[in-house]
Amino acid sequence: MTVKIAFIGAGSLVFTKNLVRDLLTFPAFRDCTISLMDIDPGRLAFAKSAVENILNAGEYRAAKLEATTNREEALRGANGVVCTIMVGDLDVYRHDVEIPKKYGVDINIGDTRGPAGIFRFLRTLPGMLDIARDVERICPDAIFLNYSNPMAMLCRAIQSETSVRATGLCHSVQGTAAMLAGWIGAPAEEITYTCAGINHQAFYLDFNWNGKDAYPLIRDAVKQNPAVYGEEIVRNEMFLHLDYYVTESSGHNSEYNAWFRKRPDLIERYCTHGTGWNPGEYGVVVKYGERMKNNWEQQMEEWRDKPIDLARGEEYASYIFNAVFGDGTLFKFNGNVRNFGLIDNLPEGACVEVPVLASRNGLAPIHVGKLPDHLAILVNTSSRCEELAVEGALTGDKRKIFQAVAFDPLTSAVLSLQEIQDMVDELFEANRGWLPAFEGDATVNAQR
Repeated sequence: MTVKIAFIGAGSLVFTKNLVRDLLTFPAFRDCTISLMDIDPGRLAFAKSAVENILNAGEYRAAKLEATTNREEALRGANGVVCTIMVGDLDVYRHDVEIPKKYGVDINIGDTRGPAGIFRFLRTLPGMLDIARDVERICPDAIFLNYSNPMAMLCRAIQSETSVRATGLCHSVQGTAAMLAGWIGAPAEEITYTCAGINHQAFYLDFNWNGKDAYPLIRDAVKQNPAVYGEEIVRNEMFLHLDYYVTESSGHNSEYNAWFRKRPDLIERYCTHGTGWNPGEYGVVVKYGERMKNNWEQQMEEWRDKPIDLARGEEYASYIFNAVFGDGTLFKFNGNVRNFGLIDNLPEGACVEVPVLASRNGLAPIHVGKLPDHLAILVNTSSRCEELAVEGALTGDKRKIFQAVAFDPLTSAVLSLQEIQDMVDELFEANRGWLPAFEGDATVNAQR
């Protein structure tokens, strides 16, 4: 069987390059068809050129490459679909962080949850559902892998509103596991773990080195090595007080709770330094986006023309495809799926991030049980806010969107209810034209 993989949003060049590279390392995919699709012809051309470089460097002569702006053409006959879209450019995205900042909610990244993540979700959902429904219609047996944020809300809506075989993937689980292994001097292949929660707020419920609990070693490294502590200050503080390590970086996690960003002195102490891959100051992704917007072609040229490393990386997508329609090697990964009997003390039907087994039979989520009670308090709050936001998005109910923002931990730590309502009204107004489901009165109706 000749396999076809469609990349929707292929102009996300780094993702596309890395995932294509990984895919072609599997013998089952050496003669596959790679179909790149993006609505931006310029970015699509860069992506096509970058993939051609990989094909040439690896001498993958049997592989076929397509590039198109037509989504139906890309999806026709696809066995696997990778989605890396972003809806709206920097000019609209910056409102997500600048308007909350005006009200005192200091956001670092803003792509996952909270006021910024929710409005990013509202903009992205219509296009994402269109893509998923095209998959449902054109290639209904395909495996659909989403990399777009906000991961949990998008996956929850896709999986409730369509029948596609979908999950969402984030590299934070395997990336953090490798970081922790490095801190204690353990070879990554000797580490095993169980990790569960929701996207960016999943916790390692156990973390073992050759079958023995490695958490005491991690605690010693964090407490005794200033360089280790300083590398991830927010996450290390969470670990020292909550006893379990969270998956996503300090910059992200500083936004998801009430402890680190509600006062300037706390931001200076915990968030300005030692946030892993990104600075922890306000609006870091907007600042990065401004640099990219001004010289994106130069950046793309640099990425495209870097020396090509053909070694397989750690992203899950190629392993999943190989398990389902490649050589059939089983693969366990952490994926985003709806919570039907998976985590006992998170909302039924909400999107959770749990171990999933990929095989010839498809994707099978694994029951985890209960989160520790104190973690469940934190994760439930975020999960229930996401459920409210999804319901509001699907029904066009601005009131539910306001309520989802109102219970966000950081927002509620800083603002009154009326201030939150005013902020949400302003966010709706700034997004006018992007949210057809909410056309009409730009304000949240305060009366029921």
